[in-house]
Amino acid sequence: MPHARRAHMPKDFLIRQGIRECPLVEVGQPNLLREQFPYEEPPKILFDGYEVPMDLPEDIVITDTTFRDGQQARPPYTVEQIVTLYDLLHRLGGPQGVIRQSEFFLYSEKDREAVRRCQELGHRYPEITGWIRAVREDFRLARDMNLRETGILTSASDYHIFLKLGWNRRQAMDRYLEVVEAVLEAGIRPRLHIEDVTRADIYGFVVPFVQRALRLAEGGRAQVKIRLCDTMGYGVPYPGASLPRSVPRLVHTMVHEVGVPREDLEWHGHNDFYKVLINGSYAWLYGCAAVNGALLGFGERTGNTPTEGLIFEYYGLLGQWNGVDPTVVTDIAEYLERECGYRIPPMTPFVGSHFNVTAAGIHADGLIKNEEIYNIFDTKKILKRPLSVNLTDKSGTAGVAYWVNSYLHLPEERWVSKNHPGVLAIHRWVAEQYAAGRTTTISSEEMLEQAERHLPDRFIQEGHR
Repeated sequence: MPHARRAHMPKDFLIRQGIRECPLVEVGQPNLLREQFPYEEPPKILFDGYEVPMDLPEDIVITDTTFRDGQQARPPYTVEQIVTLYDLLHRLGGPQGVIRQSEFFLYSEKDREAVRRCQELGHRYPEITGWIRAVREDFRLARDMNLRETGILTSASDYHIFLKLGWNRRQAMDRYLEVVEAVLEAGIRPRLHIEDVTRADIYGFVVPFVQRALRLAEGGRAQVKIRLCDTMGYGVPYPGASLPRSVPRLVHTMVHEVGVPREDLEWHGHNDFYKVLINGSYAWLYGCAAVNGALLGFGERTGNTPTEGLIFEYYGLLGQWNGVDPTVVTDIAEYLERECGYRIPPMTPFVGSHFNVTAAGIHADGLIKNEEIYNIFDTKKILKRPLSVNLTDKSGTAGVAYWVNSYLHLPEERWVSKNHPGVLAIHRWVAEQYAAGRTTTISSEEMLEQAERHLPDRFIQEGHR
């Protein structure tokens, strides 16, 4: 059931359409929106009876923060690792720039060396962009690296403005705009990171601030881009939820009331409430052209939107790859494990070792008949990840047969059935292992030994001796 406050509200599309000026609303004390964020309890999702319509942009893209936010929750990458991963992002996003931009820290010499090395590759996409604090002097870092765009930290909620920075709303707006002015004067596109937007006063601070920033770009200067940052993962995908938590309402407000061009609007989410990918998808659907992610979802606390997840969501929404090479997702995962020392949780979609592995015997029996029954798509073709099975005491003879047929790459006319004597012998051996107290899965090396013993004709003729 929706929150009880909705019961007496009319259900209708949002009536506030068209550009309108909003003055800054000064407050003596921070508005912490306690009705939605009581803190002593989980946050509450409120509905006010109004919804907004879908508004998918003609051109949607992915941006990446692997080397900025993605490095804030793991050991820093080496310069060589950054260069390799950036090159893999280029291959993944393809020549049309579906992965349009990648942002970098600029503060240390190592950060700047990584930027220079990536620039030397000469890739058009993803475009290299920077990230700076809302400090006037910091824009020189972006200028000195010859960047055309940089993100600027512009915290928007009263939690940040009053409780963290010790300012009031007027001071925050004036200081942010001063930095925006300096960046524009240097001929660089500012991308305003509206931090903690899902706890901010939208009409009292965010809208008037963005309107003022957009006016600074008038007269032929570089455009001002807006990134809506769901810093704490409070965003929800429901078009009828109240501001500031509704992703569709936030995007609709920026496009239709503030006048931010869709191509200049971006969403950046976090996964604190398990909504990071669906929120990104809804940002696209309701008018935001760019969604920001990080490889494997690396990022502060629960992480960012997984870039590889956005790749498949992009295809799902458009029905075409537009130059994306999804097989590179597997290359990236293997590189992160092999060279960066990261052990991917086995159940992770698309990249985990158990992603397309089944262990249940009844599932393996279905796979023998037709792998579409238990595989989400042709993982061998799209991700270079053939379907496989884990063998345990629950796998049954069907699991053994499927493992033999797939691991030995037997052609269909030479498949062994689950009733083959060799399969039955291997299954008995597996059962004996667990009857003796084994708790781990059967390894591929062990299975190869059993296949050589009990299925010598298949084993030898398929070149496994």
